[in-house]
Amino acid sequence: MVTFQEISPADFFYRNRDIAGFTNPSRAVFVSIREIVENSLDSADQISVPPEVYVRLTEEEGHPGTESGNGVYRLMVMDNGSGIAPRHIPSAFGQVLFGSNYKLKQARGTFGLGGKMSILYGQITTHKPVIIKSSTGGNKVYEFKMMIDIQRNRPVIMDRKTRRNKENWRGTIVEYSLEGDYYRAMSKVLEYLKQTALLTPYADIKFVDPKGRLYMFNKVTNKMPPPPTETLAHPYGVDVETLQRLIRVTTSKNLIDFMRKHFHRVGAGTSLTFLDFAEFLRTPDPKRLNSETLTQLVETNNKSAKFRKLFGTMD
Repeated sequence: MVTFQEISPADFFYRNRDIAGFTNPSRAVFVSIREIVENSLDSADQISVPPEVYVRLTEEEGHPGTESGNGVYRLMVMDNGSGIAPRHIPSAFGQVLFGSNYKLKQARGTFGLGGKMSILYGQITTHKPVIIKSSTGGNKVYEFKMMIDIQRNRPVIMDRKTRRNKENWRGTIVEYSLEGDYYRAMSKVLEYLKQTALLTPYADIKFVDPKGRLYMFNKVTNKMPPPPTETLAHPYGVDVETLQRLIRVTTSKNLIDFMRKHFHRVGAGTSLTFLDFAEFLRTPDPKRLNSETLTQLVETNNKSAKFRKLFGTMD
């Protein structure tokens, strides 16, 4: 008899963690450090503050790593980024596919998976909770001790504390245990930090390895690129599903206004030219278009060489 079963996103990645790069103990250490550091850099970039990232990897007592085998490590990453509102902290670190990356905006992370997968990997290999401390710069610092309910894809809060933010600190601290092989990953970790420092010369990055050695990658400028902003969908390549989603949320009452408001590099003149070419009326309410009409609109857009050029996409 065939049986069917539904699994949560967290359970899927628990069963297929190699998809996120956790293929062996040495790579697990490298990916964990990389993903949390990337999150920290993005967090500072979003508020146009030169990032200050402190990374510490220590051997847990009784489970030291060796040059020929695995160990259990404690990873701590602290940043001076935007911080996270307390109501979002549990889901931001304890719910797979929940995050701030699901917008059309440039970011180092794309799927919102890396940081949570690192925490999930640590939980799988050590069965220990993650500790998150964060403040948005207000008068309080919030601390959560939690684990991930893998089957339900939900955070399980084991403890929550609030303390006064006497130093007006802003940022996030992530701390958790994981099993891995740092000594085989060491060269890749150091090379990654070196390359990251070259790509972000406005960032201060410090790393303390399990032997207590301090590696400093000091910033050489305070000048930062402008923060990434959310962009509109580009008309070339838009599919019917994307079009339907835009129509559900639009307040536009005609197609000219709809195209102008929801597509990148499309003004009133371009909208008029395209709708005339596609033989569409200019005035219908987008919400009244049926599936057949939407499909025709998308096909006309994507198959026309003229409009690939008009919308800024060349053959």
